[in-house]
Amino acid sequence: QVQLVESGGGLVQAGGSLRVSCAASGRTFSSSGMGWFRQAPGKEREFVAAINWSGSMTYYADPVKGRFTMSRDNAKNTVYLQMNSLKPEDTAVYYCAANSMFPDATIPTPGGYAYWGQGTQVTVSS
Repeated sequence: QVQLVESGGGLVQAGGSLRVSCAASGRTFSSSGMGWFRQAPGKEREFVAAINWSGSMTYYADPVKGRFTMSRDNAKNTVYLQMNSLKPEDTAVYYCAANSMFPDATIPTPGGYAYWGQGTQVTVSS
């Protein structure tokens, strides 16, 4: 089992940068694929980025491609989402998720993840 805790959210101006982190506990983190999702008020949860267990493969949603970078440090049991050139439409609660069934996959759908954090709020002002 994996427990996930996000941190690093906050308020930033459009065009700025922010890095959110997800700290994991549990022995299966280093063998789990990880994902970032976000949910804005009144909208469904949407895929942002995913990374495989080793960090050798990443996959990004089109709206964030070229602006966001997902990475992981298995020694620290942490995944990161570096967000640059932020836009007001990036405002949402950001969630990390873990997939231990297919660790080498980068899964873009919420149903592919069994474990979720509580989320961290990111607000981008115009």
